[in-house]
Amino acid sequence: MSEIVLPNRTARFEQRLKKRYAAERRFKTLGLGAILFSVVVLAILLVSMTMNGIGGFQRAELSVPVDFREAQLAIPRDRLKDRDAVQALETAGLPMALATAAEKTLGTEGAQQLGRDAWRVAAQEIIADPAILDSEVTLHLPATEKLASALRGEGQEDLQPLAQELKEKGLLARNFDPGFLTRADATDSQMVGIWGALKGSIMTMLVTLAMAFPIGVLASLYLEEYAPKNRWTDIIEVSINNLAAVPSIIFGLLGLAVFLWIFPYYRSAPLIGGMTLALMTLPVIVISGRNAIKAVPPSIRDGALAVGASPVQVVFHHVLPLALPGILTGTIIGMARALGETAPLLMIGMRAFVATPPDGFTSPATVLPVQIFLWSDEIDRGFVERTSAAIIVLLLFLLVMNGLAIYLRNHFEKKW
Repeated sequence: MSEIVLPNRTARFEQRLKKRYAAERRFKTLGLGAILFSVVVLAILLVSMTMNGIGGFQRAELSVPVDFREAQLAIPRDRLKDRDAVQALETAGLPMALATAAEKTLGTEGAQQLGRDAWRVAAQEIIADPAILDSEVTLHLPATEKLASALRGEGQEDLQPLAQELKEKGLLARNFDPGFLTRADATDSQMVGIWGALKGSIMTMLVTLAMAFPIGVLASLYLEEYAPKNRWTDIIEVSINNLAAVPSIIFGLLGLAVFLWIFPYYRSAPLIGGMTLALMTLPVIVISGRNAIKAVPPSIRDGALAVGASPVQVVFHHVLPLALPGILTGTIIGMARALGETAPLLMIGMRAFVATPPDGFTSPATVLPVQIFLWSDEIDRGFVERTSAAIIVLLLFLLVMNGLAIYLRNHFEKKW
């Protein structure tokens, strides 16, 4: 294909044309550079979090062979099915039996570095498999944080030779800790878990979604389809746009002043946290919902009315299904923002130390961002690793939530 030659192309015209082409190349280069910079920053973030988080999914454990036939714990097997089975094993002498076995294998100094809650770990294994009481088994029990620090080459220097000696004998090692995903918060970094905060986040997000989504969609439909165009609706639209940019801590103050005044006994509960985050998420859903509804072609409405559909049928049978993918996009953005918020939840007291996962929407709870914030304030190296592991869990939770929302958006998406 031959080049089209334009008449009267002066030298000045050619110079301007070269400048435009050069500006276009610079723009493309800057755009590509911005993308590469974002990818590099994201890669650095993911690599640093992964490298630090690997240690957070592990804990230092001591291998202790225990012959429960010699220990002869006086406890009926039926008691292991009761809710107080752990306390029953404590009364039967399980802590003393473990201490004796640890001193026999690890020595007096090594036995002293057995975690104070190590017997609870052994009790859970016995409850899960009562046959352990009739055999000799090797239990992998958590060490103290001091010994764990010594194993990392940190902490007290006088414990580092002991840690190295136990490691060479195969009695001390850093193993994968599945309990990190099933336990709640604790004062010992060797015994902390993320399930309590993760469950609190899930319950809080459910309350947020249950309140913000229907209210936001109905508000969008009313403002776009039914509300008269006058000064009052203009004020409402401006107010909604302003609320979307309000700092999140303001919504925390609102939740503190309103929701905790109405429900004073539900402080730090997922119900209060979800309602507070719903206030923050509503403007985003309303704005995105209005834009999605406005993008539906008028011919859809006219065609539905032409075949005899009522105005309500037009909205709920035709307009809303076509606008739903865009509404879900705004919901994804709003929920993702709410998932990472800490300031509003700190204002309503969701920073309490919660050692057990919440039983319901009115039980005391914390959430993943607040848990990460609290652990990051600890000076213990073990909590630093646990913090990175919790961040990985938070990112995975966010990916799962967004993936589900994207699937629903694609499922309801329609072409016209």
